[in-house]
Amino acid sequence: MQFLARARSKTPQMSRPVAGILLVTSLAGCSLLEDRSQRYVDAPEGQPIEIPESADQSRFSEIMPVRSINTDDSRRMYPSSIPKPPDMTSEILDQNYVIEELDGRAWLLVNEVPGRLWPVVSAWMNQSGLGMAHDSPQLGVMQSELANFSKRSRELLGLDNTPAADEPRVLVQTRLAPGIRRKTTEIRIRTVELAQNPEGLVSWDDGAAGSESALERQKALLGELGAFLKAREDNKSFSRAASGMVAEPLVRLLSEGDVATAVRVELDYGRTWAEVNRSLTEIDAEVMDLNRSAGWFQVDFRTEDERSPGWFSWFSSKDEPTHTHTVRVEQQDDAVFVTAEQQDNYTGEYSASDLLTRLFEQLY
Repeated sequence: MQFLARARSKTPQMSRPVAGILLVTSLAGCSLLEDRSQRYVDAPEGQPIEIPESADQSRFSEIMPVRSINTDDSRRMYPSSIPKPPDMTSEILDQNYVIEELDGRAWLLVNEVPGRLWPVVSAWMNQSGLGMAHDSPQLGVMQSELANFSKRSRELLGLDNTPAADEPRVLVQTRLAPGIRRKTTEIRIRTVELAQNPEGLVSWDDGAAGSESALERQKALLGELGAFLKAREDNKSFSRAASGMVAEPLVRLLSEGDVATAVRVELDYGRTWAEVNRSLTEIDAEVMDLNRSAGWFQVDFRTEDERSPGWFSWFSSKDEPTHTHTVRVEQQDDAVFVTAEQQDNYTGEYSASDLLTRLFEQLY
């Protein structure tokens, strides 16, 4: 028994050196982590990327520019003082000069106000051989001369090379209007066929293009106009008369007190439906089901924390969508109203008012 007692008394003494070795090893391991904050200051500047001369320079730009550092300042920069990258979100725009199409109609979407584009579109009408017979900056409409008597115009519109005396009189109209989104312009082009020479400005028909060939012709003209506008982005001309087209906004947020109740959109039903559908995707409201004729979207509009399975996410599958809100699109008189309602089984952070506010911010 004395032997066992002596053995038990020596056990703690033998463990002390082992614990000390572990402590020293753990402290030494901390010193193995290199402080790399100084590399940010001392890193040499790299050689710029060389782009072939034949490449389109406008398609290349810095995705995340790095702030310049004064290399004359040799003071040590610690991690807490490393400058944050500049906020570039204010300069991010959707792809410019995009041809959009809906319900047999096509238009060119440009990230610019109509007053800036009016002089350039007028220049395109003249340089393309169409000419300018009449225009109305208040209506945003330009009307060409008759294309029948110009070889360049006939080639541009795909008319026969052999004009006939009894053929319809053909002209082109261009219409500029403020876009649904801020500081954008939607440009439409249509070809008009008349039985005789027009006496003045022909009223604009906002209907569909008609045949498939007419729609393709419109899109081809919009493509040429978009290339012309892109090549003259540095043009600083401005039309004061055309600036009057920027009047009332097409999208308004209706509220009672501080609670949003509806979004009023002054567009046709089909266009409003398409814009709401696009905006729901961009605000990360997953569309689970929809019915255009009935005018509703069933969406999953939860926060990231509510969708996350938590600490044990590696044991669980991807979170299944949950119907949290219903968005309704309804035609009333001369406008379309977008409303939202929260499902009774959803008790999360986002309310129906939050959803309408986010939709309005994305639409407008």
